[in-house]
Amino acid sequence: MAEKLVVISDMWGVKKGMWITSYFGYLQQYFDIVFYDAQQLGNLDVTVSTEENIHNAFVQGGIDTAVAHLLKKESQPSHYLAFSTGGTIAWKAALRGLPMKSLTAVSPTRIRFEEEKPNIPTRLMFGECDEFKPGLKWANHLGANLEIVSGFGHDLYSDEKIISDISLGLLQKATSSISK
Repeated sequence: MAEKLVVISDMWGVKKGMWITSYFGYLQQYFDIVFYDAQQLGNLDVTVSTEENIHNAFVQGGIDTAVAHLLKKESQPSHYLAFSTGGTIAWKAALRGLPMKSLTAVSPTRIRFEEEKPNIPTRLMFGECDEFKPGLKWANHLGANLEIVSGFGHDLYSDEKIISDISLGLLQKATSSISK
């Protein structure tokens, strides 16, 4: 039986997420994939979908709403792959007891404000030029390993080279659990 992989989008959800289909192309034959649009999880109702308006809606309660909904929807330990705001949602849900086998969070925007780290295998990836990445002081304080990719910014997760690298890492998890 395939391992379950829960995927949570960035703040744009499916509206600007064609890149996410590349992940599914790599992963769907090895994982039972469940996908969540971060905006839908957060019950966002943004009249004018600008980056600033969507960001504000998440900060002003959308993230907490998304975490609560994720906790209600998911109860079995699964692998998680989450992008930007979705990474923050998954991180916070793990801290609130969401059962996770692993978390791969790419450019999770607001974890730099967190003071705890989930006690699960975690891969945190950021672009070198990402203005939202946490600093080394934060990482050292929490005991978090930051994977910094040179030459990339915040949306590195939409680049085919990064998609391939992240997918390979997840496939290694899936195949190692099959062989056990």
